[in-house]
Amino acid sequence: MKPVVIIGAGPAGIRAAQTLVAHGVRPVLLDEAARGGGQIYRRQPANFTRSPVKLYGFEARKAQALHQTIDQLREQLDYRPDTLVWNAEDGALDTLHDGRAARLGFSRVIVATGATDRVLPVPGWTLPGVYSLGAAQIALKFQGCAIGERVVFAGSGPLLYLVAYQYAKAGAKVIAVLDSSPFSAQARALPGLLAQPATLAKGLYYRGWLTAHGIPVHQGATLQGVEGEQRTQALIWSDAKGQHRLDCDAVAFAHGLRSETQLADLLGCEFAWNPLNRAWLPQRDRAGRSSVAEVYLAGDGAGIMGADAAEMAGERAALALLEDTGHLIPAQRPAQLEQSLERIGDFRQGLERAFAFPEDWAARINDDVMVCRCEEVRAGDIREVVREGHWEINRVKAHCRIGMGRCQGRMCGAAAAEIIACESRRDVSDIGRLRAQSPIKPLPFGLEIEA
Repeated sequence: MKPVVIIGAGPAGIRAAQTLVAHGVRPVLLDEAARGGGQIYRRQPANFTRSPVKLYGFEARKAQALHQTIDQLREQLDYRPDTLVWNAEDGALDTLHDGRAARLGFSRVIVATGATDRVLPVPGWTLPGVYSLGAAQIALKFQGCAIGERVVFAGSGPLLYLVAYQYAKAGAKVIAVLDSSPFSAQARALPGLLAQPATLAKGLYYRGWLTAHGIPVHQGATLQGVEGEQRTQALIWSDAKGQHRLDCDAVAFAHGLRSETQLADLLGCEFAWNPLNRAWLPQRDRAGRSSVAEVYLAGDGAGIMGADAAEMAGERAALALLEDTGHLIPAQRPAQLEQSLERIGDFRQGLERAFAFPEDWAARINDDVMVCRCEEVRAGDIREVVREGHWEINRVKAHCRIGMGRCQGRMCGAAAAEIIACESRRDVSDIGRLRAQSPIKPLPFGLEIEA
């Protein structure tokens, strides 16, 4: 009998597993990381000794609760860490573990693949010393180190302030925080943010703590580029007062998060444009059911909502799966979860207004800026293809190889879409979406294939 499979052991995947186990189902939990927790609650290696409070701050209790949950469930589920799911087709998942490829059939699958940074390239972003915000956070949480001795954080979104606070709190030298969103936009968004007052209070605390400890926070600040020879040496930024230069040896930047949707695509799920996330997302109902009968979606991989919502969505998707397979579920719990998720959705609307997407980025990015580092495709290459009459993103991909590299467009796809839309004078929702291709992440040569 084929098992129920959960892809991803972050907040959504762990709560889904807990719910299934509580109803007598033993799922397979596939985790690309070495230890469960996901990105937001990433666990340090077993021999590290930093306290949860130092590692997670205000989120320490939530992180510990989630870690304890998966530790307690280990004997009641088939947990497979260090396992990459790189393809999905014909009711099966292709996995990679310890250099060996294998195929795992499933009866039902919950896709809880999380999110990654949305990167909008600038001149010099390929220099050593330039990281995404998420990568900088991984270095601190999992490896116990900072990305540099003099670090600048730039971009937009709540993760910007969180990571800057975590670095400064850990003793790293934070030179400045450059927020592309103006203060006026965040003030106008305040009514919506009040839908989650505790979360808002934490964000205000991070911002205030940085200022109180002498770390300059500039709003309405645009990252213009990174300078250096063999590595990062300085950063150029601008605001209403003009252009400025900051000496630094590391930069972490991103403009919010984007959902990891490749597996949902390969599984055949229908997609629709989501203006809130400024992305194409797999469609799901309030319970987490996708357009494919045996596929369920939960967490940030189906739409950016945050860790609290991911836990609720993981539980709700698991309850939907149980209901669809004939199990009795608590009568009131589904409605409670859906109502809570709706309230968080209102807060999410406020966040998007507070940290607005920099829609002028595509118009001002220079032709010589590298967009796809895998295939060495520059912004000018994309614009040239558009001027030749091609504006659907997969046609542009065929002509200049944008998104054909090792990341399969995971890092460059969003930026390429913005450039195509700007150059063709179309809305970004009109130029289509990159079709997912396997492998969704790089595989080593010489794989051993298990029979």
